[in-house]
Amino acid sequence: MEVAVAIFGLLFVLFVVAGVFLTVRAVQAAKRGVDRKVAQARRTVEDTTLRARQFTQPGVVGELAQLRLSLRTSMRATQEVLRTGSSDDASLDEAVRLFERLSAHGRELDDDLRRLESEPSKASIADRLPELRERLARITHSAESLRWAARDRARKFAEDDLAALSDQIDVEAGALRHWTDAPVGREQEHEREQPGAPGAGGEPGAGSGAGGNGHSRGPAEDEAPAITAQDPRTRPTYPWEKSPRREPSRWGKGGGGGIAG
Repeated sequence: MEVAVAIFGLLFVLFVVAGVFLTVRAVQAAKRGVDRKVAQARRTVEDTTLRARQFTQPGVVGELAQLRLSLRTSMRATQEVLRTGSSDDASLDEAVRLFERLSAHGRELDDDLRRLESEPSKASIADRLPELRERLARITHSAESLRWAARDRARKFAEDDLAALSDQIDVEAGALRHWTDAPVGREQEHEREQPGAPGAGGEPGAGSGAGGNGHSRGPAEDEAPAITAQDPRTRPTYPWEKSPRREPSRWGKGGGGGIAG
């Protein structure tokens, strides 16, 4: 009895621990989802503010907004391409690690540009703009190099796969047309060329007849094997095919084909 109570107690503890673990995991997943949505909303608001500042505030303030927009757009596009490609191509892991190091420099540049937006001295901002443009050009050029290399690699793999698929389809199409070279017709021509065969230049019926020893060939043996048509009711349908039109009834109204009384 004590053993059964101990077993039930242990099972109860395990169930409680499992319930707590699953609850914590669910809360963490919900928190990550909320954080992602909040971060996405914050980025959207910041991008909208920068676009508005770019067009409404000319001068160095508008140029700072333009630099930040260019940096964020380039880094975000490269991150999306690498994230999508690395899930299918493991060789992009090194490119992802390099992009993470590049992202640190991009965040540092974005922080510098954000701090300059609150700088009251326009002359100081104008003095630092050439150096900031150079840093932006180097970072965006490196990001674009990674992005276009990953895209070219994915396009090359797609072209190779399409070429291999086309070759397989050509082979299958040739196999499906194999009935045109049936060997039955060649055997018939060979038999007609023999002098004792029926239909040749020799005596008719020399190899056949009631008392002959030749074997007559039935019509089923002389004909090439027919191709059995597929039942349209069991044929698979595709989304680009139209539904077959139904033939009008032969004895329907107005047909004029009624049976005379």
